[in-house]
Amino acid sequence: MDAWKLLKCPDVAFYMPNFITDKEEEYLVNEVYKSPKPKWTVLSNRRLQNWGGIPHPKGMVQENLPKWLNDCCDKVSNLGVFADNKPNHVLVNEYKPGQGIMPHQDGPLYYPTVTTISLGSHTILDFYDLRTGDDRSCNEPKFSLLLERRSLLILQELMYESHMHGISERSTDVLNKDFVYNFDNLGDETLKSKIISESEFKLDRKTRISLTIRNVPKTVKIKLQIGRFR
Repeated sequence: MDAWKLLKCPDVAFYMPNFITDKEEEYLVNEVYKSPKPKWTVLSNRRLQNWGGIPHPKGMVQENLPKWLNDCCDKVSNLGVFADNKPNHVLVNEYKPGQGIMPHQDGPLYYPTVTTISLGSHTILDFYDLRTGDDRSCNEPKFSLLLERRSLLILQELMYESHMHGISERSTDVLNKDFVYNFDNLGDETLKSKIISESEFKLDRKTRISLTIRNVPKTVKIKLQIGRFR
């Protein structure tokens, strides 16, 4: 894992380009879109699927993950980033060009590790200082990460606890190697060369699907009570 650690970021972040193959990406995208229509939750700026249950402060009623996601979770879990735990929840987000998500934290419902696989398109993930008290507003991001297709991002410790992250709503990203903190870790050497040669390299977004793989430590089971009618 040391080879994938992002040294410019506060502890701890890992970025692994080409974590999955082209065929694995195609397979996962097909499985996402084969999901039944009721599985989708439509929001104003994106749509999503919850797999494994709906996280709640009182505990998640755990559901079995489908095989296509369970295999994906195993591949991430084998890296040891969840210690002795196993991922039991996957949030699938679909982002069309121009869509994003406001700066946020994943919060205390999860084991303090978040892992994300990107499918179909790159995106820019921006990071902000965590504001305390009543002031929850954000200024400009402190730094960004370029998430390539088929890559895996792992956030832990300060990167999980002390920073907010978000995706700006735009269709084209302007890339600068000094602001992209994982520039040296990118897998696309052609893209790196273009960013270096142009002061502001523009990269158009396509439809991106993110698989956010996490562990919800607190789970509950539904107890079925069968009474007698008199």
